[in-house]
Amino acid sequence: QVQLVESGGGLVQAGGSLRLSCAASGTIFSVSGMGWYRQAPGQQRELVATITRGGSINYADSVKGRFTISRDIAENTVSMQMNSLKSEDTAVYYCNAQIRPRDSIIYRDYWGKGTLVTVSS
Repeated sequence: QVQLVESGGGLVQAGGSLRLSCAASGTIFSVSGMGWYRQAPGQQRELVATITRGGSINYADSVKGRFTISRDIAENTVSMQMNSLKSEDTAVYYCNAQIRPRDSIIYRDYWGKGTLVTVSS
């Protein structure tokens, strides 16, 4: 069984920083892309940042220059450093990864349960 577990959310004042981490565990054969999405109250889930196995990175325009995504391929982890946080960054942040389990020949999407980030103004 494969799971993603996030950590690092919390309450921070505007202008502050937080670091989110996510670890994939279980019977994993390979991990392809990894990333972070977020969902604010009353809004749809949106992409924040993604990183491919080869290291290509994509950011939402709203976080460019403030957030930095990174991953450790050997450890199957992805992290995101969030600086200069704004009140509009308040949301539940979800880790996402495309994973091929050992008992499968295909990759599928996996999601963490989410971690809440609250930015007070």
